Amino acid sequence: MAILYFEEAEVGKLRTAGPYHVTKNEIIEFAQKFDPLPIHTNEEIAARSVFSGLIASSAHTFAILISLLSRTQPYSLRVVAGLGWDELRLPAPVRPGDDLDLEVAILEKRESKSHSDRGVVRNQLHLRNQKRETVLQCVNTVLVARRPPANS
Repeated sequence: MAILYFEEAEVGKLRTAGPYHVTKNEIIEFAQKFDPLPIHTNEEIAARSVFSGLIASSAHTFAILISLLSRTQPYSLRVVAGLGWDELRLPAPVRPGDDLDLEVAILEKRESKSHSDRGVVRNQLHLRNQKRETVLQCVNTVLVARRPPANS
């Protein structure tokens, strides 16, 4: 996999990762530790909820996105640090048996005003299930390393 410097990142360029298979046991185990609501941990209660069944917590869904983000193809960026997440939405729930795919598109890039060795890149991310329903969408901003000068 290619790991691109800031200069090589192109606005509109896509990268993808997945699939990630979500199991019932994983949903329950994650929720028991981090978000123990009955809609994430108890199938009987979840069946009577507005979701009509067990669903993954938003924290779990976001954790899956982070995991997939580290495995994007055909390239990755030389990320120095994350700067933030904006416009995070969860339009559809993640359910046991879902296969999730991540699509990332570069929205914009700019040189850092304070550090000449890096730039700022904003990405649009969509996490989708096997039906192509978006289960998480957001924008992230990251610092990306610039190519070192040839004489260094």
